[in-house]
Amino acid sequence: MATRSAQYGSADGAGQDAQASVHEASPEAVVVRFAGDSGDGMQLTGGQFTLSTALAGNDLATFPDFPAEIRAPQGTLFGVSAFQINFGSSEITTAGDAPDVLVAMNPAALKTNVQALKPGGLVIADTGEFNKRNLEKARYEVSPLDDGSLARWDVLAFDISALTMEAVKPLGLGNKEALRCKNMWTLGLALWMFDRDRQPLIDWLNAKFAKNPVLAQANIAALNAGHAYGETAELAGPLRKLHVDPVASEPGLYRTITGAEAVSLGLVAGAQLAGLPMFFGGYPITPASAILHNLVKMKEFGITTFQAEDEIAAICAAIGASYAGQLGVTSSSGPGIALKGEAMGLAIMTELPLVIVNSQRGGPSTGLPTKTEQSDLYQAVYGRNGDAPLPVIAARSPADAFECAVEACRIAVSYMTPVILLTDGYIGNASEPWKVPDPTSFTPFPVSFLEESNNPAGKVLPFKRDARGVRPWIKAGTPGLMHRIGGIEKAIDTGNIDYAPDVHQAQTDARKARIDGIARDVPPQEAALGEARGTLAVVGWGSTFGPIHQAVRRARRTGFDVSHIHVRHVWPLPANLGELLGGFDHVLVPEMNTGQFKTVLRDQFLVDAVPLAKTSGQPFAIAEIEAAIAAFFDGISDNEGGEVAVNDTQLPAPEIEHP
Repeated sequence: MATRSAQYGSADGAGQDAQASVHEASPEAVVVRFAGDSGDGMQLTGGQFTLSTALAGNDLATFPDFPAEIRAPQGTLFGVSAFQINFGSSEITTAGDAPDVLVAMNPAALKTNVQALKPGGLVIADTGEFNKRNLEKARYEVSPLDDGSLARWDVLAFDISALTMEAVKPLGLGNKEALRCKNMWTLGLALWMFDRDRQPLIDWLNAKFAKNPVLAQANIAALNAGHAYGETAELAGPLRKLHVDPVASEPGLYRTITGAEAVSLGLVAGAQLAGLPMFFGGYPITPASAILHNLVKMKEFGITTFQAEDEIAAICAAIGASYAGQLGVTSSSGPGIALKGEAMGLAIMTELPLVIVNSQRGGPSTGLPTKTEQSDLYQAVYGRNGDAPLPVIAARSPADAFECAVEACRIAVSYMTPVILLTDGYIGNASEPWKVPDPTSFTPFPVSFLEESNNPAGKVLPFKRDARGVRPWIKAGTPGLMHRIGGIEKAIDTGNIDYAPDVHQAQTDARKARIDGIARDVPPQEAALGEARGTLAVVGWGSTFGPIHQAVRRARRTGFDVSHIHVRHVWPLPANLGELLGGFDHVLVPEMNTGQFKTVLRDQFLVDAVPLAKTSGQPFAIAEIEAAIAAFFDGISDNEGGEVAVNDTQLPAPEIEHP
């Protein structure tokens, strides 16, 4: 490796705190970001590079980042689409902080991404796109390739557009069609750079364009040309081949999986474990739509999918399916979840099982449709009229979303309640390796429907509760078990309409007690890293797991007494969580909102939790949390071991280039 490009090496896994030295032949991790116009195929390029990385045996995590516009004007700053992948030979839990390599397909992609590149990193730029018009769109007065502004980084600039057109010229494509292949040329170069096998990509291209073999040949020609460029170019600069060793893994069947795929498979598995057919009612919304797209392909497992005319119809149809004896499921993102709120109250009042998936995005209103946030926690825990409690579960990663979906199904049918499963845009779109679990490792939770009267007097009692406070599930149309059900307050046991004061008090208390009791049926909360007592607990939920885990790991290596606690069951909280938090002097809560989970912890356990808030639409970087931990201990030191006065902390807003 050349001196500077040998610094490739991300700070994520166990041994990745320092960059790789100039003598290191195989760094533990590398972060690569592909960026270009929305029409440049960066998500496809990143996805196929991810596939090749998984086949090479590396651990990985990805972060697709694309604009909200369906097709922003070509070459503009707000039309840039990017895909980041962190891969290595040790455990990877985030998509990485600063990229080691940035592939910029046009000036706008360079301008919006280059400041994230680590010092000494490598920029690969397509000079064919750095023309006067594109420079003006990106608000460059002079080309950054010529004015010395990129001196902090190694720059490899050449005309990818022209090289692509030359590669596909024998196939007779027009210029427009030929240039559509340049993402494959770039991918070919990346495969060479990181010692990847081209054959799986060639097989994929042949399958994808089976009905248009000329396009298949053109893309393969571009892929091979990019690879050959790396093999044959005599460059004194930074381009060198780099091998990243496979990660040590348990034997088993592995695949890459996105959060949306994992949720879909988990819902299907949950329905199978319950012994029920599943009905999914949905309405398209970013970033939740992929769940509907995935479930449509699984009809053989007894899955019915229904794209409703609106969000309200989608959830009401799912409630109807649950009333008929199926597992009702619906999904959306923040705006759609708001529209579903009244129907959630109906499911709570009728005490029917229902799974509601919320793929969170930035808000309020339309907000940041394609960016990530965790700002729907209040909405999930508190956001319905009346006293309307329901369980809330949060997935921590794409792979974890599978088990969380199974758990949501289990709680829904076991306690006759709607359940909210929280993911977010990052989890839904990102991917990571997933060891496919053994189906026999999951304990079934088969449903028993009431099939004969539960009343010695003969009439059915649809709201007669068991010791856990759970009413029976009566499939509509069961002979002799006709009963009334609806959203108006109902009498104890019989379910007849009754809104007398003492009845409403008793039923409100019963509904609350049933949900509170779920806390006794979830695993005790443990520290994800570190001891169960100490100076500082960094408490997280959802997709903050990866950066918190790595930041705490680094901080512990430097001698800080800090532990990581990550909560899956957000409501009701695990029964022992208050006692666990009580064993720490201080509690820090990083989350991608203004401090919502911090408020829940303060409310439930009277702990002086301190927030670390981020609402930029981007995931936390490891370094951000690591710096907050260090600052916390600096505050303790400055106070000579006394109480630390820390104000609510918000990360500074990023500098934004306005187009």
